[in-house]
Amino acid sequence: MGKLTASADMIVEHILVVRGQRVMIDYDLARLYKVPTKALNQAVKRNAARFPSDFMFQLNAKEIGIGENRMSCPSPPTPPD
Repeated sequence: MGKLTASADMIVEHILVVRGQRVMIDYDLARLYKVPTKALNQAVKRNAARFPSDFMFQLNAKEIGIGENRMSCPSPPTPPD
């Protein structure tokens, strides 16, 4: 797995609260480690015994919407002609 090179501020930006738990979306965690999301998820599944039972869970449709809203950025205004 890649070496974590992010600052604490960069990590905090990606923490969400879901079901009363502070979490990071797999995509964001993979980016911090500079690995593909699929590789991160495979490594966690292969090494499941190394992680607490509540380390990973699936988001429901409503929770996915929360993450999408956090990740969306407003478009910059169009300059006048």
